Amino acid sequence: METYIVEGNISVKAVLQGKKRKVLKVIVDPKKKDKDTAYILRYAKKEQIEIEYLSRNTIDQLAQGNTHGGILAVCSERQYQQLHTILHKDYVFLALIEGVEDPFNFGYILRTLYAAGCDGVIVSPRNWTTAVNVVTKSSAGASEYLSIFIAHDMEQTLQQLKQHQIQLVLGQRSDAINLYDYTFPKKVCIGIGGELRGLSKLVQKYSDQNLYIPYESEFKNAMTAATSTAIFAFEYVRQKQKGNM
Repeated sequence: METYIVEGNISVKAVLQGKKRKVLKVIVDPKKKDKDTAYILRYAKKEQIEIEYLSRNTIDQLAQGNTHGGILAVCSERQYQQLHTILHKDYVFLALIEGVEDPFNFGYILRTLYAAGCDGVIVSPRNWTTAVNVVTKSSAGASEYLSIFIAHDMEQTLQQLKQHQIQLVLGQRSDAINLYDYTFPKKVCIGIGGELRGLSKLVQKYSDQNLYIPYESEFKNAMTAATSTAIFAFEYVRQKQKGNM
């Protein structure tokens, strides 16, 4: 079984509580004394997870970076979720992310979506496992709490959304209306593409509505995917909180 290491209190706590992967061992510096560490160790003991006490120098050698703070978790590959498990809800808030290549950006996007109450993220098959530590850290642990759905067949996934009356709205300027003139439906999937490749033609074909973010200046370039995600996601939140849906 392939194993991965996550580093630092926030990431270790996330893999323990998120239960999206099996935690095999928690490694900690015996001199590390703080509230979060005490909680992590209690949680690990309760779950009967092995705890290994090692010196800070030894932990430094195991870790990828120097921001681990004296605690690591050794864990298995992530388990992904099934889309059908959330399609019956009265309100469905999904995001479809394509063309994001940088694991830091991917982590920032997941962090934003989790904060906005997103039910889960649809992505194409991609081996992010080698970047688990980067994604977990940049998402502040959100990547381990948020459901992620792998679209092994993207067209089939898009058809599944249609069958369950989930509207696909894309951050796309062609044939688009102003984001702030649009009323989000109760069931929606927001599609965001990376700055370089954008959204695929297949995803564009299934769009119910394209939306653009109105700029105040004459700036011609696209927002970053992480920024666009935040703007779209929290406009959805604003409308939902005001009961506009």
